[in-house]
Amino acid sequence: MHIQDRFYIGGEWVEPAQSGAVLEVVSPFTEEVVGRVPEAAELDMDRAVAAARRAFEEGPWPRMAPSERAALIAALANEIRGRSQEFAQLITLEMGSPISWSLVGQALAPTMLLDAFAALAAEFPFEEERQGMLGTSLVRHVPVGVAAGILPWNVPLFIAAFKLGAAMTAGAPLILKPSPETPLDSYLLAQAAEKVGLPPGVLNIVPAGREVGEYLVRHPDIDKVSFTGSTAAGRKIAAICGEQLKRCTLELGGKSAAVVLDDVDLATALPGIMSNSIINNGQACLSQTRILAPRSRYDEVVDAVSTAVREMKVGDPMDPEVGIGPLVSQRQKDRVNGYIELGVAEGARVALGAGKPAFDRGWFVDPTVFADVDNHMRIAQEEIFGPVLCIISYDGDEEAVRIANDSAYGLSGSVWTQDPARGVEIAKGVRTGTYGVNSVATMDLRNPFGGFKASGIGREAGREGIEAYCEIQTIVLPPGYEG
Repeated sequence: MHIQDRFYIGGEWVEPAQSGAVLEVVSPFTEEVVGRVPEAAELDMDRAVAAARRAFEEGPWPRMAPSERAALIAALANEIRGRSQEFAQLITLEMGSPISWSLVGQALAPTMLLDAFAALAAEFPFEEERQGMLGTSLVRHVPVGVAAGILPWNVPLFIAAFKLGAAMTAGAPLILKPSPETPLDSYLLAQAAEKVGLPPGVLNIVPAGREVGEYLVRHPDIDKVSFTGSTAAGRKIAAICGEQLKRCTLELGGKSAAVVLDDVDLATALPGIMSNSIINNGQACLSQTRILAPRSRYDEVVDAVSTAVREMKVGDPMDPEVGIGPLVSQRQKDRVNGYIELGVAEGARVALGAGKPAFDRGWFVDPTVFADVDNHMRIAQEEIFGPVLCIISYDGDEEAVRIANDSAYGLSGSVWTQDPARGVEIAKGVRTGTYGVNSVATMDLRNPFGGFKASGIGREAGREGIEAYCEIQTIVLPPGYEG
């Protein structure tokens, strides 16, 4: 049992303002309570925001040289890397991610992201002189102020690294609010921050429910909000930030398409298609859950995808051989099963799955492949967030692009072909934030990540991710000035 009784605020472990309220963490595999942490009240958030404000206005952090902050980012990455097995196992325990994927996606990838920010800090133009109409100006990127980062439950440490790496590079103190489903790993992150000696208030970690999370967003001393989660919650946060003229970054849902062209070598491409389509038990915003197949090869693609999903072992997420584990909660299981029932009712053909998993316990869903899907069906338009794939037929490249774009979302995507130039032209036609051509990875950790349309506002990672935590100041320099 993993039990915590304090919050990490101002570089110290502090007791909750109100005793008694706890968040229980339930294993998706055993359905048993495996951890407890205190649930923050508004007073706890006030304390965290005040600590971050002191770090911004009085502490050394915003005034440090970028190289000094970069060194601490790199040290934090190394500390996490040294405990990667512990992080991976804890996140698998919390939310059911297969341990084979957790070791890479939940533990190693966050350190790579922090390393990327540490390297970018040396290149970022914090100050540059520009020639203008009136002479020379000094353009400065200065910290935005105090930032709030609200985390999802599916990849908690990875998303924390997005927000923390950018905020640290820019010099903005941060309050992280972990998801109620997955607060345990955030305590390991706090321990790592303490170990490397981050100045007090630079990072504050306060688990809380959604109401107190909204209180944090509305707090008058929060200058910027970064949220990763559902589009519905993102709209609400955007409305609050709009009312207050508060900066915000939103990384939201997706319904991305993997486009299989008619010249593809399917045996070569299939592993990449599958790794992009069922990630983290299907609980990934950039999953390409629509697979677009040419009509001339449609049956071949359906058979190949169905066989590949069938061969993925379902079971205990701590088993290294397991490819698909349970979903994060009973609520999520019910939601995904509801979409599977809807797909059948809409007339899609079940090529695989749609049954009852052979487990007496655990929040498992039978991995399901739907064929003969029309892109206007709800299962093709709405984010399901589970191991459910829709295979849609098309005629010609132009129709493939049209179907890929026929979505409220625009987060990710890929194209698979033996002609790279043709693939790049397809990529240019799809309105989505990140795209891969014959690539397992549709995200580069040194370059911007984010979405078009209902998939969000702004970008994380890369230079653009740092800019999101900065304000820009222009100083018109006097003649003869030499800085």
